[in-house]
Amino acid sequence: MNFSDNKPIYLQITDSIMDSILSGEYTPDGRIPSVREYAARIEVNANTVMRSYDWLQQQAIIFNKRGIGFFVLPEARKRILEMRRNIFFRDEANYFFNRLVSFGLSPAEVADLYREYLEKKPYTMPKVD
Repeated sequence: MNFSDNKPIYLQITDSIMDSILSGEYTPDGRIPSVREYAARIEVNANTVMRSYDWLQQQAIIFNKRGIGFFVLPEARKRILEMRRNIFFRDEANYFFNRLVSFGLSPAEVADLYREYLEKKPYTMPKVD
């Protein structure tokens, strides 16, 4: 896994795991790799992965069955989408909308560009349960 400098590694790991949940790689009630397995796979210290798993537990994304491993909570997908939407509107939307205004784009033009994007890109909207 390639890490950037602009965000703590443990949070980059949580993003990756949440992406895997959204993509269906990790399913509701399904087991995720152990801390050691995941650490070996992405070549980081197990303590860093444990910190990521702790964060995901605090956010109600995964849970631990003592002695068995970590599992995805049934409502994890919905929770992740809610979190990401909130982050987008809190941290990114103003910048995004300001850029659109600076480009002189009308709401109709933005809507057209967005429709074109969705038609060209093989993207599927994640379902909220």
